[in-house]
Amino acid sequence: CTLDSEVALRVGGDFFFDPQPGDSPVNLVLIAGGVGINPLFSILLHIADLHGYQESKGNRHKLGTAKLYYSAKNTSELLFKKNILGLMKAFPGKITCSFHVTQQRSQICKELQPHITGK
Repeated sequence: CTLDSEVALRVGGDFFFDPQPGDSPVNLVLIAGGVGINPLFSILLHIADLHGYQESKGNRHKLGTAKLYYSAKNTSELLFKKNILGLMKAFPGKITCSFHVTQQRSQICKELQPHITGK
């Protein structure tokens, strides 16, 4: 987003991302904390499936980017972190993630270090 951009927010409840062929592409910003990652991880998997299908079959979906901001006390509480890193690697620039840890006491593994903010 840029200054004065219009954004839509949705917190809690039932929500989903189901773009249809011919829809205008949208860029998603997904924000999760702790176990709140579960529905957003499903959305990321759906986006990855659509990107993969688009690359292999040339489907009509027009997809934007997906940026995940995910926070937890420490890296051991970041659920699906290896899967998320795999999605980022498979779809560079299309799926990105920034992990935020608030109470990390031990050293952060090298694989996660470039994606971690916080203490």
